[in-house]
Amino acid sequence: MKTVDVGVLLDEGRSSGYQKLLIGGTALAIILDGMDTQLLGNAIPALLREWSLPRGAFTTVLALGPLGMMVGGAIGGVLGDRIGRRTALFCSVLSFAAFTLAIATVNGVPMLGLFRFLSGLGLGGAMPNAAALASEYVPRRQRAFAVTLTIVCFPLGGTLAALLSAQVLPTYGWRTLFIVGGLLPIALAMVLFPLLPESPKFLATRPDRWAELIRMLRRLGHEVPGDATFVEAGSGGLKSHAAVRDLLAPAFRLDTLGLCAAFFFGLMANNIGILYIPVMLTAAGFTQAVASNALAAWNFGGVAGAILGALIIQRLGSRITQLTLSGMAVVSAVVMATMPPDPQDTFQLIVMFVLLGGTLNAVLTTMYALAANVYPTEIRGTGIGTAVAMGRLGMVIASYVGNFALDAGGPPAYFSTFAVAMIIVFGSLAIVRRHIESSATTMTAARLGATTGR
Repeated sequence: MKTVDVGVLLDEGRSSGYQKLLIGGTALAIILDGMDTQLLGNAIPALLREWSLPRGAFTTVLALGPLGMMVGGAIGGVLGDRIGRRTALFCSVLSFAAFTLAIATVNGVPMLGLFRFLSGLGLGGAMPNAAALASEYVPRRQRAFAVTLTIVCFPLGGTLAALLSAQVLPTYGWRTLFIVGGLLPIALAMVLFPLLPESPKFLATRPDRWAELIRMLRRLGHEVPGDATFVEAGSGGLKSHAAVRDLLAPAFRLDTLGLCAAFFFGLMANNIGILYIPVMLTAAGFTQAVASNALAAWNFGGVAGAILGALIIQRLGSRITQLTLSGMAVVSAVVMATMPPDPQDTFQLIVMFVLLGGTLNAVLTTMYALAANVYPTEIRGTGIGTAVAMGRLGMVIASYVGNFALDAGGPPAYFSTFAVAMIIVFGSLAIVRRHIESSATTMTAARLGATTGR
């Protein structure tokens, strides 16, 4: 009988085409998560006309989605650690799909708010489990890139929501939009559920599922005997149950506090941008087309920045990369706060939104990879879920912070909120101890370990 350290086997092993296919599957789930998250924002103008209500009537409804995502992120992470990442992910997908579909039946704001909150539970639960799965499918050297590539699919889903809305709303109405938004994730779940395997590191904690683990490892290209037993070095004794209090143990307390603060202020800043960029610019005299292009520049910059940030982390590690990008976001926000928006100079405006959105989102998306790196397997889902839940709380507050800033000082105060938030993110990431190491450091440690082993 051979004892196999599944963590070492995967972390130091090669990457196969099958692993890339698995990452693609988790990415598809997050694309649809991002799509359903942003459907309501696209549908609000149609609802205003049909129900003859002022925009303010939907303020609480818009806050209920992130509130549900906050609760769902924490619940989904704990469920992932207890019943498996794959199972929790697909329960989350089916949940947000079903309640998005239910929104198509509502005839008033109260039911809309209720279903939006309930769909938010599933939307929030999908993210931590997708991140945990992506981190555990691939070798350690590719973990940051795999997780970031998965998470960056969220704004891609927002782009899909906008394209879908442009095609469906004018001809078929907002109810059809939510029908399509609900059916697409259900169809995806039916296809992916039989194809995506459970996390191998999670399976290693369940002796009754070792036969399943052996089949998966063989498909990944590892030679594993049929009577193998499994451990994971450094897990401190694998546990079958995880709790939020485990994140505040002395070994993780500082990392948990830093991550939670970084997610809170990072997601708050991002949501301030998504909610108020068009409103702020149209009030300053820009056309609706320019305002929409500015928000698109923010999102496209975020996608590019996230991918670039993940690639740099693989070479330099997360500490120097994330702190540098946070500093660049602060500088960009300060420049925009001191530069009054000029409707005659849209090019400069678009460039600045690309820089601000790119640097801010590069930090935000790579924080998921950092969270996956901080916690061991048995509490990873809980750790990611708790940090994301704090970020969702920041998203809830964002609507009030952005509105207050615009009322208090217009665009200068509005852009100053980004600078303040990213200064706090910088400080929060600086206190995290378990940052992702650079590839050079990882290779040196591996050589030292091999030498010691001989």
